[in-house]
Amino acid sequence: MDSTGKEREAVQLMAEAEKRVKGSHSFLRGLFGGNTRVEEACEMYTRAANMFKIAKNWSAAGNAFCQAAKLHMQLQSKHDSATSFVDAGNAYKKADPQEAINCLNAAIDIYTDMGRFTIAAKHHITIAEIYEAELVDIEKAIAHYEQAADYYKGEESNRQVVFLKTNKCLLKVAAYAAQLEQYQKAIEIYEQVGTNTMDNPLLKYSAKEYFFKAALCHFIVDELNAKLALEKYEEMFPAFTDSRECKLLKKLLEAHEEQNSEAYTEAVKEFDSISRLDQWLTTMLLRIKKSIQGEGDGDLK
Repeated sequence: MDSTGKEREAVQLMAEAEKRVKGSHSFLRGLFGGNTRVEEACEMYTRAANMFKIAKNWSAAGNAFCQAAKLHMQLQSKHDSATSFVDAGNAYKKADPQEAINCLNAAIDIYTDMGRFTIAAKHHITIAEIYEAELVDIEKAIAHYEQAADYYKGEESNRQVVFLKTNKCLLKVAAYAAQLEQYQKAIEIYEQVGTNTMDNPLLKYSAKEYFFKAALCHFIVDELNAKLALEKYEEMFPAFTDSRECKLLKKLLEAHEEQNSEAYTEAVKEFDSISRLDQWLTTMLLRIKKSIQGEGDGDLK
């Protein structure tokens, strides 16, 4: 059957499911087998949703999964209801990002009510990613990454996995906070993740990156703060001293103190030739460079 045929069949199933639901509300049906008709309607809505998916009618699929989710809740089947809301959210993601968020939030409410915080955290991340990529609302993305991190932190199972997931969410928050010039918030997170990571045998290598980013945030705010922070990080984590990141910071501080934009640019270019700068680092380094006298809107090249 082609997609048009699947869509027609899905529409018929939706109509049949609606009849079942209405029939379950009559007095006699309520006494004799009302729940059975609701269960049948649930199954029909789910089948219709999958047919709409085949036809790539994502909004219709999302709506059908939503109807199934509401009926599952009526039947006191919380897990099935949450699963259907997630299915609805995944369908809506392709057509209506805001509706996808509404459905995922409904699933999160159910999961948190059931004490399933790790699953709730996962869906908070999905919502954050929709705000990042589709709706471009960074403040809301930050809020959902923070909530996910909080839920992961509260979980005791499989500590290493939870630790990694928590850090991933927090680092997203820090990166966006710095972009939004919320430097103190970014510094606190980078220092926290760096400190937690430096004692972990498998992850300590990445600690230098987090202390480097914290120091850059300090540098944008105040050169002296950056110097003091750098001394603190070297004392806390001696391996940081020999890192390319630490050596770059020292060169940048020296160039900045001398108001030497050429030396600043040269140090950045040398670092970039070995470790390519990403967009975030480029942005932060440019913000610092603009504070050198006469730089205006200079670049790093």
